[in-house]
Amino acid sequence: MLKEFKDFALRGNVLDMAVGIVIGVAFGSIITSLVNDILMPPLGLLLGGMDFSNLFIDLSGDNFASLAEAQQAGAATINYGLFINAILNFLIVAVAMFLLVRSFSGVVKQKKEEIEEAPTTKECPYCVSEIPIAASRCPHCTSQL
Repeated sequence: MLKEFKDFALRGNVLDMAVGIVIGVAFGSIITSLVNDILMPPLGLLLGGMDFSNLFIDLSGDNFASLAEAQQAGAATINYGLFINAILNFLIVAVAMFLLVRSFSGVVKQKKEEIEEAPTTKECPYCVSEIPIAASRCPHCTSQL
């Protein structure tokens, strides 16, 4: 059973998937920082100095000045500002993944076209017959190539 697990864990696809997940997590933290630290402050400024991460609805009926204050008091809150940030994170990741997959698909398509365009036959210099490119003797005139 241990050998089977080792064979499973060390297969190429599993290792590739693990690398992809680690890179995805790192990419996610970069996107979170991009949204929270770069995009949301100017967007909040354009909307009248609004801080999206501090938007919440207090369900306890008390009036708290900030989300941190409400959470420290243990109040039940709906944090719709953090939800807006999460939606922006998702949209940016989705667009980035779309562009990555689209560019990768273009490279794969181009490589496939190059492979398809590679010649599979050549012309015999003696009898001018079409022969396979790997042939060392012409099957028509039996000349050594």
